[in-house]
Amino acid sequence: MPVTPPSATIELPGQVAIVTGGTRGLGRTIAEALAGAGCAVTVCGRTAPDDLPPGIAFEAADVRDPEQTRALVDRVAERHGRIDILVNNAGGSPPSEAARASPRFAEAILKLNLLGPLFMAQAAHRHMAAAGGGSIVNIASVAGARPSPGTAVYGAAKAGLLSLTQSLAQEWGTQGVRVNAVIAGLMQTETAEATYGSAEAQAEIAASLPLGRMGLGQDLADAVLYLCSPLAAYVSGARLQVDGGGERPLFLELIAREGSGDGR
Repeated sequence: MPVTPPSATIELPGQVAIVTGGTRGLGRTIAEALAGAGCAVTVCGRTAPDDLPPGIAFEAADVRDPEQTRALVDRVAERHGRIDILVNNAGGSPPSEAARASPRFAEAILKLNLLGPLFMAQAAHRHMAAAGGGSIVNIASVAGARPSPGTAVYGAAKAGLLSLTQSLAQEWGTQGVRVNAVIAGLMQTETAEATYGSAEAQAEIAASLPLGRMGLGQDLADAVLYLCSPLAAYVSGARLQVDGGGERPLFLELIAREGSGDGR
């Protein structure tokens, strides 16, 4: 069984935060952590959730549409008078072989995982720069930092997001806007079976990681809390890996099997 890590004790009282894709899954855990730290949190998505915890509001918006993203951010800023934190969490992709990925599919994946975060960052930047600063955290993936066969377009989009993070950090740093990325490793989510296979397969994957488990939503949430807090006041353009030490290279497994006489 995975071990639940201790929650961070970082407090962000009075901060105003937006979390894209924060109605469910990892995004919801991030939103709940920010609310628990004292933030007024707004989550967005195309469909309203059945319920949300106290302190979290919902706004309907498609982050792939620059007009909708600007309107969303402006509504939140008007309601609260400021925007302090933006977490670009919305993203994802179904498996798709690169040779068969249609132009329409590729465009949709790039819009969601790369252009959406750019549109949201641009909209939030206007308010953050005017107020003298803010924190933007982009939720990236190991798929953008190593080959991503089977999800090549998604991997390329996340690689672009990592590059975008560092470029925005340099462009906007003089205005007090910090931009960082969290590189999420293999995460235990409600869709883990569809992503990783059976419980037995998941246990084998978890055992192969240096820390002996896959990541949890709280692992990402704690990283976001740190990056948005005064503890990270001099951290910008960073790529914070939350991956439990990373995936073990396949060649090491092959060497181990050869050494043990297991030729499978």
